[in-house]
Amino acid sequence: MMDDSSAKSLADPVLLETIDKLFQYNIGECVSLPQLLVVGDQSSGKSSVLEGLTDLPFPRDSGLCTRFATHITIRRTTAKSVSVSIIPTANAHPDHAEKLKKYQKNLETLDQHMFAEILGEVHTLMGLKEVEISHEGANTFSDDVLEIEICGPKQQHLSVIDVPGIFRNTTEGLTTDSDMEAVRNMVTHYMKNTRSIILAVIPANVDIATQEISEKCDKNGQRTLGVLTKPDLVDKGAEPRVVDLVEGRSSKLKLGWSMVRNPGQSDLKDPTFDRHASEKNFFKSKEPWARLQKDRVGIESLQGHLREILTEMVKKEFPHVKSDINRKLNECKKHLESLGPCRETKDQQHEFLLNLATRFQNTTLLALAARYGADDIFDRIPALKLATAVVNRNTTFADDVSKTGHTVAFSQAFEVSEDNDDQTTLDSEDDDCEVSDEQSYTVQYTDTAPELIGILHEESEVPMPKAEDILQWLDGVYKSTRGFELGTSDASLLPNIWKKQSVNWRNLALSYVSDIVSLVHQFILALISAICEDQRVQSALKSILMDGLVDRYKKSIDHADFILTVERAGTLLTLNGYFTDNHEKCRQQRMKALMEKVKFTVKGYGDVVQLDAMLLTLTASNTDHTIHDLHDILKSYYEVARKRFVDVVCMQAVDYCLITGPAAPVKLFSPSFVSGLEANQLDRIAGEDLFTKRKREALKREIENLTNGKKILS
Repeated sequence: MMDDSSAKSLADPVLLETIDKLFQYNIGECVSLPQLLVVGDQSSGKSSVLEGLTDLPFPRDSGLCTRFATHITIRRTTAKSVSVSIIPTANAHPDHAEKLKKYQKNLETLDQHMFAEILGEVHTLMGLKEVEISHEGANTFSDDVLEIEICGPKQQHLSVIDVPGIFRNTTEGLTTDSDMEAVRNMVTHYMKNTRSIILAVIPANVDIATQEISEKCDKNGQRTLGVLTKPDLVDKGAEPRVVDLVEGRSSKLKLGWSMVRNPGQSDLKDPTFDRHASEKNFFKSKEPWARLQKDRVGIESLQGHLREILTEMVKKEFPHVKSDINRKLNECKKHLESLGPCRETKDQQHEFLLNLATRFQNTTLLALAARYGADDIFDRIPALKLATAVVNRNTTFADDVSKTGHTVAFSQAFEVSEDNDDQTTLDSEDDDCEVSDEQSYTVQYTDTAPELIGILHEESEVPMPKAEDILQWLDGVYKSTRGFELGTSDASLLPNIWKKQSVNWRNLALSYVSDIVSLVHQFILALISAICEDQRVQSALKSILMDGLVDRYKKSIDHADFILTVERAGTLLTLNGYFTDNHEKCRQQRMKALMEKVKFTVKGYGDVVQLDAMLLTLTASNTDHTIHDLHDILKSYYEVARKRFVDVVCMQAVDYCLITGPAAPVKLFSPSFVSGLEANQLDRIAGEDLFTKRKREALKREIENLTNGKKILS
């Protein structure tokens, strides 16, 4: 040990103690902290260098003792003490972490024998294999950290992290290729910290070019200090190469190289051996090492060099550490918030789903009222603009029925053929009755969700109205269905013609209702996904809602079928005065058209018609009268029934059954629905899976540690 008069503190003790406290709260797992990191191959002399820097009596001949990172802190205090504890890795299982946290050793001194016993206890607690003994499921190395704090009146502040030595060959029964890779990954993890100073310990008697220990993480050599050991083993003739390296003539490392001489086995057996005196004598008397700069040889010089480097590193990085802790703390809080509230108990699960259901219904009310500006969610997710989508589809439905609802276009006016044949011919089509040469017309516009296939209507096309004379069509239907009636038509003829003329209504109505069902279904699924980020909860909630949703969808389809049955197969009935008025207008228009053919103008009297000519014009067969009357009645009733049908389907099958009614699908996921769930259902929907529980616990621990770290820095 250096005496107190010659020893100098490494860096600012206050700053270093602050950094050490941050390490104790595992802040180093979250934020890069300034640190001294000792790395090297096995048998490189790394442990002996550490012992020289810290005076910690590392055990001898104990096999592979360094199988985890060790954080060694030395402080100057009035009383002597040694404390030993374990810091669990951030992703440790809560039970394992709790067990490790309970381990505490408080001693006055620590000798080699006691240290060996402590290492054995730590190995067991961490679940590591014993030397040359195979344990099923046991690990060889651990990510947990052993924390050792040494205090005393003659100590100088130093904080250093020791990681397991890198090995290039496995040991049968103890280490494997995967262990070799695990150690490399652990060492690399620590070296990647851009605020770490890497002490790369390398024997002087090996080819430095083969030691790639820090090149991957510090390619430019900005923060690596090389430490050469075993100078007494350098071959004759190889000394100039080593001298050039230490004196900086062939070094790529900006921090340079130092050389130390560790005690040999015979030295360690001598109870009177003084490491520092022996080392000083070696570098004074042994050539060519005696010619090296004194600040580059010996453990004491190495400590001084570390003091300078660490002082600059801590002063430079300390302000950035504060900002990094604040940034990381905010990130963790946001991540924890994204998981939602804790959902372990029935009450927590009920409250969680209750809040979801309340938000679902509140957003649904905004969507149905088209108050899209009240929540940004509508700008992000167009599928939530339900009112607009439904209104647009309502309009399309009305247009489709007007355009393609009839089988044959109605006649507007009539004329008598000039060859005195009594047959009446088509003059023109009604304004709202389009006639097309196209064979079919698509009337379903929304894709069906996979889970609704087999439930919704699947025929999405209807034939266009036929471009033929409706009177000829009616005549054909009449002649193919008439009976023995005298001078009038059979009472069943009009209902039969009505069903043929309105046959397209079924596809039109069911395609329309199916489209609205799809729009509502898309809205429900999109809204659940938007208000709940947990995909497992989304999936479970959608699953438990699906049966109820499908049942309500079916009821809307069934109600549309009911309306179709009433309108097309029920009694042809209307109390609408428009039917009578329109029927009379049709007769008058037909009469007027006939008289226009036989009128002539008499000066002083205007247009006149001869009675004989008029009677001749009006004379027609019973069939002609029947066909004309059927057309007028059918056309007048169709206009009334079509408008009524469109309104009723829209109001009842869609608006009431799917949108605003008490049993509408959008009202299923509600607070009352949540209140009716059993405990097992609550847990199945809202209960957290093991991954989420562990993630939540890890985030809570991280937030707690970062909060403590923030307090330390304040």
